[in-house]
Amino acid sequence: MTLKTCLITGTLTSAMLVTAAAQADRDDWPDNFTVGTASQGGTYFVYGSGWANLIADELGLSGGGEVTGGPNQNLALVHNGEVALGLTTMGPAADAVAGKSVLAPGVPMDNVCALFPMYETPFTIAALSDSGIESISDIPDGASIGFGPAASTSDTYFPKILKELGVNFDRRNGGWTDLGGQLQDGLIDVIAFAAGIPVPAISQLEVQTDVNLIEFTEKQQTQILEEFPVSPFQIPASTYQTLEEDARSVAMWNFTIAGCDLPEDLVYEITKLSMENNDKMMDIHRSAKFSVPENIKYNTVLPFHPGAVRWYEENGYEIPDDLKL
Repeated sequence: MTLKTCLITGTLTSAMLVTAAAQADRDDWPDNFTVGTASQGGTYFVYGSGWANLIADELGLSGGGEVTGGPNQNLALVHNGEVALGLTTMGPAADAVAGKSVLAPGVPMDNVCALFPMYETPFTIAALSDSGIESISDIPDGASIGFGPAASTSDTYFPKILKELGVNFDRRNGGWTDLGGQLQDGLIDVIAFAAGIPVPAISQLEVQTDVNLIEFTEKQQTQILEEFPVSPFQIPASTYQTLEEDARSVAMWNFTIAGCDLPEDLVYEITKLSMENNDKMMDIHRSAKFSVPENIKYNTVLPFHPGAVRWYEENGYEIPDDLKL
């Protein structure tokens, strides 16, 4: 056998071994996967569906996003193994871990692991300009307010926030797009959404009619920060064409989640793909600008999946011991 033949044979053998190893690593991977998102017209649906497509395309898997009731339901679906991946906010996550989920009170959800940070969810209030509602104090007694899908982060926290601020209202639930349409048609008075910005339903409203984006006063913001698991936030004026200057609000962080029993190699590859390709993530939704590993510090509730921990530690990011399985 000539030296050239030996080299070619050795190279082919090495390639076959690498391919075999890669195939072996996938032996316990599921045949397909689903990402729990939220209702259409919201950021979760856009972000989650796009992320699912990115995973499927890049890793050669079959998968996609699924319309759900949002963070609370996603936690339950992932915990029960009904979907592999999902999106949630830290408030509902803390409740779920403590067994205080509105969907499963008394059941600690211990099969939910964090993957990576997504973005902050600002709380946004809007009304039609011709309603005369320009501030929270302008909201009339008994106004009908759409809070998004039942049991969503928006529906869980926004009604409590407005009650804390002394607003008396008639509560309405529905998909983001549907409630935006109801506002435009005069069927409800206000929409109060907790969703990544820009909220697609509000952006669509701006194209079709005049809208007032309503901010919290400094006093109202301080009052909310003292009572709820949120942080101060400024909605940039560039977010919506309606805004002439930044709007004062509050926000809650979002993280992607996975069943803790998913294969470590699969979750490692998903985390690697998501954290090393922020340009592709931003092509999905511009809020993914904040989907970077530096923001893992905002999860103090859920354990990180071992596959995610491996990627973070390989790349110099420290995961606290109490957030490891």
